[in-house]
Amino acid sequence: MEEKQKTAIKHVTKNSNEYPERLRSLAGMPEELYYIGRFPEDDKPTAAIVGARMCSAYGRIQAFNYAKYLSENGVQVISGMAAGIDAEGHKGALEGGTPTFAVLGNGVDICYPASSRSIYRRIPENNGGIISEYSPGTGGRAYHFPARNRIISGLSDLVLVVEAKEKSGSLITAACALEQGKTVYAIPGAVNDALSRGCHKLIYDGAGIAYSPEVLLDEWGLSVKKKTKLSQKTKLGLATDLDLVYSCLDLRPKNLDHIIRKTGFPPGKTASILAQLTVMGLVRETGRQHYIRLE
Repeated sequence: MEEKQKTAIKHVTKNSNEYPERLRSLAGMPEELYYIGRFPEDDKPTAAIVGARMCSAYGRIQAFNYAKYLSENGVQVISGMAAGIDAEGHKGALEGGTPTFAVLGNGVDICYPASSRSIYRRIPENNGGIISEYSPGTGGRAYHFPARNRIISGLSDLVLVVEAKEKSGSLITAACALEQGKTVYAIPGAVNDALSRGCHKLIYDGAGIAYSPEVLLDEWGLSVKKKTKLSQKTKLGLATDLDLVYSCLDLRPKNLDHIIRKTGFPPGKTASILAQLTVMGLVRETGRQHYIRLE
């Protein structure tokens, strides 16, 4: 019975309590979702790991190692189960122990590509989930895969691009992430390698340089260095207005309009308080008028 529950196909609409809150707050998200297993937990740190299908040995190793390290430290890993970087990201996460989640460009009852059969089976077995906006039985179409990338980034706090050519579907995911106010990181490679050109362009345009997986943990205050400072910051006495704005934020980016609605403060006052919190090192702007709490 338990095994059947893990492989059963479930369906939720946007007005359902089970629909992911991360997606509900974003524009352009699907009105309904199908899934096997479960959705990522909204209050846990989540990273998308994406990259080239035809990747190098270097890319495979980095995707696996970064995903494993993040998973070992409690970060949920999301990808698209494609061959190459996506598959290695899922494999590393499965080794790390924290559940991983795949967003498909076809129905959740179809394993595509066939080379990911083992991953498709292991994800729900290990308390993760297979997710799609397409109804069961729907085959993959070329336009489905770029569309599903907005869901991958939407479910994540940050997107890590491991290897990507200058024109790549992974860059679509990165673009979606930036529009959603999420953070984008890229792993650098050799300057003469075509598979690194997309990553280098992202870095040139302002993406974070993921020179080690510890850099990504800093996003959530999970590194050893950040943990030593955590108790000091959480005990810091803030003025009432500052505390009210600060309490509206967490590790997922919130836009200015959301904070204004929550506090009831005028836009000018809210922006001023956010600026003060930023100077104090308690808040960071991750995208245009999107903010996260730094703990």
